[in-house]
Formats: sequence, C-alpha cells, structure tokens
Amino acid sequence: MTRSPNHGELAVSFGAVAAEYDRGRPRYPDELLDTVERLWGRSLKGARVLDVGAGTGIATRLLAARGADVVAVEPSDGMAAQFLLSSPTLPLVRGGGDDLPFHDGSADLVTYAQAFHWTRPERSVPEAIRVLRPGGAVATWWNVQDETVPWVRARAERMAAALPDRYRGYGGISAHTSHFAPAGLAVERAVLHWERRITVEHVLTDLTSRSYLASLGSEERAPVLAAEREAMLAEFPDGVVVEPFTLDVTVAVRRG
Repeated sequence: MTRSPNHGELAVSFGAVAAEYDRGRPRYPDELLDTVERLWGRSLKGARVLDVGAGTGIATRLLAARGADVVAVEPSDGMAAQFLLSSPTLPLVRGGGDDLPFHDGSADLVTYAQAFHWTRPERSVPEAIRVLRPGGAVATWWNVQDETVPWVRARAERMAAALPDRYRGYGGISAHTSHFAPAGLAVERAVLHWERRITVEHVLTDLTSRSYLASLGSEERAPVLAAEREAMLAEFPDGVVVEPFTLDVTVAVRRG
C-alpha cells in the first residue's frame, strides 16, 4: 500500500510530467480574458502581469497574445524547462506565490491559472497585495471537468475508487479564494462553460499530468491508465471525446 502524498509532494509532482502537461491540459476559451478585463475594469494590453505558477506557459502565452507585458513565475525545475521549450520568447523568473521575487508595487495584475491552490493563502495573498499597484488585481481561474455530465462524473468516481489516498476532485472556487475579501480586496466572480473535442489518447495524456497520477511511479500509473482507456473506449468507441468544462474565474481588485 502506498503512502498518501502530502500537499508539497503533490505540488512538485508536475515536473516529471511537464511534457504531458503541455500537450494534454486544456487551453482556455477566448471569453476567459474578456471576462478578466470586464471583472477588473481594465484592459490587459500593456498591463504588467505576473503569471504565478505558470507551468509550461499555457496561460502566459495567452496573456502575451492579448498584449500584456507578462512575466512567468514558476518554481518547478521540470515545468520551467518545458516552459523554455514551449515559450522561448517569454520571460521566466524562478519563484513561487508565497514569496514573490518582485518589488513592492511593481505589477498591475497577478494571475494564477490552475495554480492558486498550490500556494499558502496566508502568505500568497499578502504577497500578491504587496506587489500590486493601486487598482491592481489578483485573477485566478480553474478549468474543471463538468461533472453534471454522466460520463465525466463516472470518470471521477473511477479515479476516486482507484486512488482513494490521493484523488480529491475539485472543492469549489470558494475553498481557494475565500481569503481575498478579508484581505480588503473587492471580489468579482464569473463561471464560463465550454468544451473541447479530443481523442481518448489525449484524455489519457491529460490524466497523466494530474497530480494524483503524476505523483505515482510509472508502474503504478500504468494499470490505472489502462483501465481508464478501456472505460473511455467503451463510452466513445470511435475514440473521439467531447469534453465539457466549467471555467471558474475570480478577480479581486486592490482598492486605492
């Protein structure tokens, strides 16, 4: 029986599967950054953005394409190496959200794409506020598989049964962002819905990059992925999956 990994061990597990993360993880619909701008009340064009927990640069590239002056912040060696391969023209600083290596009042926006839950809010929220200029904001977002769809819910149940010591599912955005308002930030939230059309093999690549599987050795992962391939092909015999998501977005603005 394997030992249950702690939060820190799960957080660093992505480095070994960084290539799978970059290939498999869902991107974001165009509406995401429209929503961030609307909730913030400012344009991203020309804004100084720190993309914390940038991973392989999926969100960093999107922010840069929008015209933001964005710097990626990433603590993991493996993820940083993949970032440099995937996003060679974008700046990368090694660090994490609990101790941001930036001067006070040096950013307009601090973003956490799928990453805020890997920080300690009692440290990361004051750090974000410290580096923000007046009127700046913190933006967090999560792509979450829509478990109101029966096959998605069934997959989650299989993961929970196969990995009871490490699969936790998504606890809801409020579990991660409830620290913003008490810190004096004005909080706005939106939920978007979108879907992607991918292959079963792409689904498995995405699963490989999830912390509950990435934290396992390859021999331990193999039977879980094999069982999931069988179940997914039974559900989608043509090998093509339409995967539905809800996209939770929170923007918390620093007053004054």
